[in-house]
Amino acid sequence: LSVLFQLMLPLSAYGAEIVSPDARLIKDELIVSTGLVLDDKNLNDLKNGISKELTFHVDLFRVWKTWPDEFISGKKFVRTLKSDPVKKEHVATSFDGSTIIEKRFRDFDSMLRWTLSIKDLSLLNIRELEPAGYFVRVTVESRIRNLPHVIGYMLFFVPEKDFRVTKDSPAFNAGGVR
Repeated sequence: LSVLFQLMLPLSAYGAEIVSPDARLIKDELIVSTGLVLDDKNLNDLKNGISKELTFHVDLFRVWKTWPDEFISGKKFVRTLKSDPVKKEHVATSFDGSTIIEKRFRDFDSMLRWTLSIKDLSLLNIRELEPAGYFVRVTVESRIRNLPHVIGYMLFFVPEKDFRVTKDSPAFNAGGVR
């Protein structure tokens, strides 16, 4: 009974925090840099050998005054972190939808630096945009388990995500031919 009660408690994004998304316009490209800082619980889980799957969504939105903000473009990255405390080896993978990169680390902190940051991501060419106000939204979620869809619908009270955090960049003007 107590296990069922604990599964029904809502999860919080306690401690996991997105480093402020930095959106820069360089020539005709929108360049984004961001990162994630994990809380102590997630760091201890990783150090004790529990693997984590983090999904990063970096999305561009157009600001509208009376309508909801419009999704323009985005990129998704799935990053997996695995630690072996016995071998003192750490493995991280990054998948962007077409390319998978796997790296092995001896140092836990260097694995975190590589896996939890996105540096100088070219999101899109701003010439394709209409002149308007835009912002970048970064969303990171950590999945606990992947349940089959049918079981997920029946056991809707069992959480599938450890945390989900979102942060927006400051608005900026872009678009058109410069």
